[in-house]
Amino acid sequence: LQIVESGGGLVQPGGSLRLSCALSGGTLDRYAIGWFRQAPGKEREGILCANSNDGSTKSTDSVKGRFTIARNRAKNTVYLQMNSLKPKDTAVYYCAADTDEDECFIGPEVPVEEYDDWGQGAQVTVSL
Repeated sequence: LQIVESGGGLVQPGGSLRLSCALSGGTLDRYAIGWFRQAPGKEREGILCANSNDGSTKSTDSVKGRFTIARNRAKNTVYLQMNSLKPKDTAVYYCAADTDEDECFIGPEVPVEEYDDWGQGAQVTVSL
């Protein structure tokens, strides 16, 4: 399975950005997908995920109500829609696939090693 992210960039506080996570070598319906981010000097943290079968999602409190996941089966792509961005959202964002589970797991209690295949990351900078 290969994962490629795109769509990062510079955005002003309060703005929006959408990241794409394109999968190849496997179909989207087979994998729970997680979105993670890593800010400078901090550990990688999981923020949202989507189940493989029904696509239902979970999010952490840090992004709840602002970030959402969407899936496009035809394009085998998962999107991270980020709204009301804040400077503290500045980080490298990663998409990852859990090849062993249909249900996704995310949050500080979930080790990043739960996810098996990772994209290269996309830089998101929120600043004036």
